Amino acid sequence: MLELYQTETCPYCQKVREKLSNLGVSYVIHNPRLGGKSGGDVTNQQTYDELTELGGADQVPFLVDTARGESIYESDDIIEYLNEYYA
Repeated sequence: MLELYQTETCPYCQKVREKLSNLGVSYVIHNPRLGGKSGGDVTNQQTYDELTELGGADQVPFLVDTARGESIYESDDIIEYLNEYYA
């Protein structure tokens, strides 16, 4: 399963969502906060805690691929990963 930690207003997150949609891949979205890449109020404490525990940083986008045991930050790195394993 693919899980994307993101915010709706982050342009880097939007880029990853568009790639996932273009690939036709199913995924789960987690919204830990309002705002951009690393700003805004935390709106879901549990999801925020998962983000920082899994990845070690308060940064989105953050993709977790539970099937492959991979976790990736940075939109370009995520897109490269998706192209390699899901395209």
